[in-house]
Amino acid sequence: MPDQPAIADGDLVLRPCGPDDPAQEQLRFVCEWDGRPVGSVGVELRDHHVGVLSCAVDEPYRGRGLASRAVRMLVRFGFDELGLERVEAHVNPLNRAALRVAQRSGLRREGVMRGNTTLGDQRHDTVVLGRLRDDPDPGTREGFIGILNATLPTKRAIAQGVLRNDAGQVLLCELTYKGEWDLPGGVVDPMESPSECVVREVREELGVEVRPQGLLAVNWLPPWRGWTDATVFVFDLGVVADDLVARAALQPREIRAVHWVGEEELEERVAPYNQRLLAFLSSYAGPTAYLEDGLPAL
Repeated sequence: MPDQPAIADGDLVLRPCGPDDPAQEQLRFVCEWDGRPVGSVGVELRDHHVGVLSCAVDEPYRGRGLASRAVRMLVRFGFDELGLERVEAHVNPLNRAALRVAQRSGLRREGVMRGNTTLGDQRHDTVVLGRLRDDPDPGTREGFIGILNATLPTKRAIAQGVLRNDAGQVLLCELTYKGEWDLPGGVVDPMESPSECVVREVREELGVEVRPQGLLAVNWLPPWRGWTDATVFVFDLGVVADDLVARAALQPREIRAVHWVGEEELEERVAPYNQRLLAFLSSYAGPTAYLEDGLPAL
């Protein structure tokens, strides 16, 4: 590999040094701050113009922003001088400082490789963060928002609807993928509103057009039977004729049948949180309720 020049940015210089393994396509640099060695950074060159970054700053010099500055310099060098199309970092999720350094350098959190490394006698996960050549610089508004969108927590949103007949029974879907019957609806897609979702889901799964008439409740669900937590928007879909069951065009991959169900049958048909939800709604006539696990929380 040809000799590389030093990379300088004010009082911080990345000075090339020999690779740990000359057979590897790897560049390493000593970080010098005000003429003093304070750590090192490196980039391992992979196929398809991908570079894997590494960084270490000596303890007395941590907390000064040197690691972030050095990695940003190395990223620019990789794109401008090495012709890389992508850089990435593999970080232990417990190493919050290293995660911050990668994100401040414009790398976006992309996923987790579970149990892929061993430290001592314990297996650990690895967070993968990446930045493409044409990603906006982290100092720009677009770049900052991109990093936040990749980092901030996400929560599953579900939109369901309560359809009743003249007898006060509730329409429930008998599903192909779980034993409990459920209200019509489904998971809200990205960039889709909950009210749009419940209309779409009822159309796709039952072949019926509905119009939300109000929001009955927002119900937070804790983790249950392997599912992570979720927030459910429960809409009032009004009163419809009994023949809806007969004229529904069911989506066979998900819906086995639909049924009108009275309150006395709920315990044996629905999950406990939906039994609590429907029992609450049957005697509640107030504004939109906030529930947790089907029970009033405020």
